[in-house]
Amino acid sequence: MDTALFKNAETASPAPWGRVRRGRYFADRALKIICTLFTLLGAFVLGWILLMLLVEGIGGLSPAVFTETTPGPGTEGGGIANAIVGSLILTLLGIVVATPIGVLAGTYLAEYGKDSKLATVIRFVNDILLAAPSILIGLFVYMLMVQPMGGYSGWAGGVALAIIAVPVIVRSTEDMLRLVPGSLREAGAALGAPMSTVIVKISWKAARAGMVTGVILATARIAGETAPLLFTALNNTFWFSPSLMGGVSNLPVTIYQFALAPYQNWRELAWAGALIITLSILALSIVARLLFKKDKVR
Repeated sequence: MDTALFKNAETASPAPWGRVRRGRYFADRALKIICTLFTLLGAFVLGWILLMLLVEGIGGLSPAVFTETTPGPGTEGGGIANAIVGSLILTLLGIVVATPIGVLAGTYLAEYGKDSKLATVIRFVNDILLAAPSILIGLFVYMLMVQPMGGYSGWAGGVALAIIAVPVIVRSTEDMLRLVPGSLREAGAALGAPMSTVIVKISWKAARAGMVTGVILATARIAGETAPLLFTALNNTFWFSPSLMGGVSNLPVTIYQFALAPYQNWRELAWAGALIITLSILALSIVARLLFKKDKVR
């Protein structure tokens, strides 16, 4: 008897959704409409900002932007070539410092530490650094390097950017290595390879695209940082010193200063610099997404 009732319940056609659960139906539709409206609102605001950036930024672009240094107050013309080069150097310095630290820390968490107490503490600290305001990192490096060294420097700016990039690389490296099947590690160990060789030759190779994606995303993350550079590298209106001592011109701080200035050519250069940074970060994000997609296809 019970079996017959169970079979009848299985074969019975489902009751109309709207007739049986009318309240839930309307709640579901209302939530869909609200989510759609707020999504369209967010897309509209973002599109408006990007459109204004394109219009104003393209209007400020010229060959002089990439060939001349930043102008002084009240002068005409000029460019942001020194700021572009300074930003490239600071970003490169930060990512060169952060990459080995982040990759090795992420490898320890995924391969050696796993669920140990030390690994738990490292993950907790890493999560704090991921959410920490960048201005606090700038203040920390200011007390750590700028004051003892007696002035601003590109080295301090690079260290501040590295601290911001490290947690991004740690998280992405650990996540990518955890996706590597354990059978690959077991196969390497069965051949008599030490754990270090298994990690370098098998785990890193299998997760290579994802790890590179994490480094690229970290580069995009620090490329537009302004707050930490205000306390470390600051800015100037000329080319940087080979020793990187003293202020180092960079795009984020230059945009910040020029946007607040009363000079028309400074504001035009600020728009042009903002467009350059936005396009650079967009290009890095696209490359990272393509690499990650390629790794998933494999």
